[in-house]
Amino acid sequence: MTEVSFYHLLHTPLERALPKLIEKVLESGARAVIRTGSAERAEALNSVLWIYDQDSFVPHGTARDGNAAEQPVWITPEDENPNGADILVLTDGAVAADIAGYRRCLEMFDGRDEAAVTDARRRWTDYKAAGHALTYWQQTERDGWEKKA
Repeated sequence: MTEVSFYHLLHTPLERALPKLIEKVLESGARAVIRTGSAERAEALNSVLWIYDQDSFVPHGTARDGNAAEQPVWITPEDENPNGADILVLTDGAVAADIAGYRRCLEMFDGRDEAAVTDARRRWTDYKAAGHALTYWQQTERDGWEKKA
């Protein structure tokens, strides 16, 4: 079964939290697909990963960049895994038809958006019923994470 980790954003937006998590994914030697709610959002996150920290580099791409198979991080609104990723990151309420092909799935949601929280709770229930291993991380005030479940 896939390990599913929920990341409850409370203090910083996705644009600040996501790059740090993706750095950790890459440090572990894994590849990632970041699923977004739209092509425009994919391009916005593409830009964020280029400029978020002048001392860091996260190799990544989108459909506009091409060469999906060679990208360690692929950002897309599509239900695809063209870079052979073992980590799926779901943002903006995006869903996946099947997460079984991934070692881990990271569900990132905005805790200040009640609809996003409600959707995350529903997905938690669905993943649990499907037998996936679940963890819940809540964002701390210092850009860190505390494991709650």
